[in-house]
Amino acid sequence: MSLVGKKAPAFNAQAVINGGEIVADFSLEQYIGKKHVIFFFYPKDFTFVCPTELHAFQEKLAEFEKRNVAVVACSTDTEQSHWGWLQVPKAQGGIQGVKYPIVADTTKTISMNFDALFGEYEVDENNQLVANGPMIAFRALYLIDKNGVVRHQLINDLPLGRNVEEALRVVDALQFNEENGEVCPANWHKGDTAMKATHDGVANYLAKH
Repeated sequence: MSLVGKKAPAFNAQAVINGGEIVADFSLEQYIGKKHVIFFFYPKDFTFVCPTELHAFQEKLAEFEKRNVAVVACSTDTEQSHWGWLQVPKAQGGIQGVKYPIVADTTKTISMNFDALFGEYEVDENNQLVANGPMIAFRALYLIDKNGVVRHQLINDLPLGRNVEEALRVVDALQFNEENGEVCPANWHKGDTAMKATHDGVANYLAKH
């Protein structure tokens, strides 16, 4: 299911912010009208690819903030698990130093509503509810605009780490379009020539490239 063009699902959940403070009622609603949001899911705390991604987003956090973009992570682990992992140094496989919010989707409903949950619940022959799959989040990422609408969606399978530079590039493309009205062609980067969304605009762009 694609969420692009739709309102991002609302939620209230516990989260760890500022590298160690647990809050009880975190929501993306706080950013409506104020910031764009990169909201990304990762499978599990205390794993292998996940810390490389969380640190990569932290390393580029100033670049996102420069663009007035909030970065928020989420997994199906508990807030206590998030907190514990945040106490472990990077050299030991931890995520100490990560400062953006990490949401605890312990009920798995956030992942499910974003269509990022690996697995689903089914009823077996004994009329019992069972899980079909590991019931953790895929590596899903959503760019949400200031109106709370999803404008970009990417979902990777568990072994495939994401490219944080690409997330920044898509932010730049969206903000350029919002500010200038022009559209961004293939492989566009900030500072490149864009084009008008007309037949002449496309023809003129292709003629020069």
